[in-house]
Amino acid sequence: MDRRTLAPLVAEVLGTFLFFFVGAGAAAAGGDLLAVALAHGLVLAVLVSSLGAVSGAHFNPAVTVGVFVFGRIDAVKAASYIVAQLIGAVLAGLTLVALFPGSSIGTPALGEGISPATGTAIEAILTAVLLFAVLGTAIDARAPRIGGLAIGLAVGADILMGGTLTGAAMNPARWFGPALASGDLSNAYVWIVGPLAGAIAIAAIYRYLLLPEAEPERVPADPSAG
Repeated sequence: MDRRTLAPLVAEVLGTFLFFFVGAGAAAAGGDLLAVALAHGLVLAVLVSSLGAVSGAHFNPAVTVGVFVFGRIDAVKAASYIVAQLIGAVLAGLTLVALFPGSSIGTPALGEGISPATGTAIEAILTAVLLFAVLGTAIDARAPRIGGLAIGLAVGADILMGGTLTGAAMNPARWFGPALASGDLSNAYVWIVGPLAGAIAIAAIYRYLLLPEAEPERVPADPSAG
């Protein structure tokens, strides 16, 4: 595997690890909702700005699937990104378990009175907000180049709204890493189906209804694409 192929995968593993270590770590350390939202949003803004030129800085299977539906990456690259993200997520989860034994390590969970169906819908809508930020500020050729800031703000705002309801994961890997490490895999579909459904819906809407061109214009958001 040459460096051109390997570098984006390393960036996705590293970026996902750091994103979850800081974000979930803030929750594991006992931070309140505002602290957790700021931790996620700020570190994601930094990582997207730092690694966007290497891999596109997805750090999220839902984002990768959305970008695939949008037509920016092929199926093989999407699958390899998702594997890299899951590896980074599990490494972060295991690290947090070692550092915070007995803690939930920030594993997303349903709030009181929130059914799995309601939680799935909430995750889909929150992920839709995130995908609008990704596509509108980092992928669309017409967009201002403020991807890191906008995406970080979207994640922070989503956590402030949905953190007490579903954990506001917006990201199957964000759930999977801590859940696997802590041994709590209950209601898995909430954090898998919800984010993927929201991402696919918004990517399709953006591609086929909001772009003036028939096909998405190629932009340097994923320079590793062939």
